[in-house]
Amino acid sequence: MENIDYQKLEFPYVRPHELDESSERRHPVVVVGAGPVGLSMALDLARQNVPVLLLDDDFRLSTGSRAICFAKRTLDIWDRLGVGQRMMDKGVSWNVGKIFFRSEQIWQFDLLPEPGHRRPAFINLQQYYVEGYLQEAAEREPLIELRWRHQVANVRETDDGVIVTVQTPDGLFDLHTRYLIACDGSRSPVRKMLGEESHGRTFRDRFLIADVKMEADFPSERWFWFDPPFHRNQSVLLHRQPDNVWRIDFQLGWDADPVEEVKPERVMPRLRALFGDDAKFEIEWVSIYTFSCLRMDNFRHGRILFAGDAAHGVSPFGARGANSGVQDVENLAWKLAYVLEGKAPDSLLDTYASEREYAADENILNSTRATDFITPKSEISRLFRNTVLKLAKHHDFARTLVNSGRLSVPATLHDSPLNTPDADAFEGRMVPGAVALDAPVRGGEGDWLLAHLGDTFTVLRFLRPGDAVPTATDLGFTADIPVRVIGIYPAAAEPAPGAVVDADGLAHQRYDARPGTTYLLRPDQHVAARWRDATPERLQAALARALGRIEETVA
Repeated sequence: MENIDYQKLEFPYVRPHELDESSERRHPVVVVGAGPVGLSMALDLARQNVPVLLLDDDFRLSTGSRAICFAKRTLDIWDRLGVGQRMMDKGVSWNVGKIFFRSEQIWQFDLLPEPGHRRPAFINLQQYYVEGYLQEAAEREPLIELRWRHQVANVRETDDGVIVTVQTPDGLFDLHTRYLIACDGSRSPVRKMLGEESHGRTFRDRFLIADVKMEADFPSERWFWFDPPFHRNQSVLLHRQPDNVWRIDFQLGWDADPVEEVKPERVMPRLRALFGDDAKFEIEWVSIYTFSCLRMDNFRHGRILFAGDAAHGVSPFGARGANSGVQDVENLAWKLAYVLEGKAPDSLLDTYASEREYAADENILNSTRATDFITPKSEISRLFRNTVLKLAKHHDFARTLVNSGRLSVPATLHDSPLNTPDADAFEGRMVPGAVALDAPVRGGEGDWLLAHLGDTFTVLRFLRPGDAVPTATDLGFTADIPVRVIGIYPAAAEPAPGAVVDADGLAHQRYDARPGTTYLLRPDQHVAARWRDATPERLQAALARALGRIEETVA
């Protein structure tokens, strides 16, 4: 399988049967765009038992490395989708970043300084591998129908769904879907068909990406230079990728000619200045990019929902683009499945929009601040930045101001209407709206807590040794909404059916738990509620609230 050249893969076009049938085909969900976000969306919906038609206007994977930094949360999501380990096996893992100012290192940081996590802070993996692995998983899934060279030409909403007009090499046809999810990228044709725009800020700067194949003994770290001697008054970023490929981003300035700068006679001197005249390498891919920090005003337009770059865009500093898109997926898929099954009101989809718009605003804020620091646009701004960099070598307070890209972390959805506010005192990060943290465990299906959560609502109940694990019925849940119950015993206990043992005590620590502490987790592994004393009435009310069924909640 790994002998496949994912840059040369071409997928076959199949004549659509709709062209030869008189009846209109109806689908629960159509996803537009087979990039990392669209493929992840299709896989997540299929895990929720929702059939998906996935359309893409191309017949190849992405060209060049493009998005390469995939965060721990994205890996956790891909673990749930069954593709995380494959990404890990191929990717280059890293936790450490180093910051250089001119000719010296001023600081280094560790994005995952504590033990007891299954996945690293980041892996580096070329986007074409990511798409290839996701595509292969999608092809194995019977609930996903993936069609290449199917271009969406028009969309029209009706009372009960969306009519999608599709252009193929053999002609046009219409299909009907209850919901359409646009994952069709930053230039989103679907967005334009609705007359919608993204709003924000475009940065007047240009950067050169060069992927270089080279054997080198640099460590697997993120290196960022401000004003290095080999590229004065600009910035440079270096990352290692699989297959001995190194990714270098050179800041060029707004006046750089994008046509001239990709020519070998312009690229090679920059690489020689970085690596030295004796280095042996070959250029694999080059590109020029500019960027914006922007988003749509609303991610939901009736039965059409937007995710990934179609909904929001950020600068590449911080690796918040593809990672936030995959987090859109985990937020939307379960909600759409519950709505389609009639287990939640349609208004639950409004919370996809509000929660992920909040997350997009957080990403845009961090990306904008990073870009302003990296690319100062006035002498005063440059003086401030350089002073901060000089101080950072010796002073902790200055290091908090250094910004080479605040790297991607999942948003904590503090104000989500799906949260049940705390009624008891807790400490730590596991507030309602936070993403569940992993921890090593013993017993059951795996050695990590997140592996036990699955794709449904989950109750975590922290127990004393010998305590029985309650059933979902014991806790007042009914069969119409599946709820998984996991008991967690302290480290010295022995595993029991339906329970795991907190191998190193980290689950108790991270969840501020004592006997009886109970968490209700959403299917996307966000905390919905937590209690020191969880009665069936409290649990049922919190579940109804997390499903958007506010009228069913009790005080």
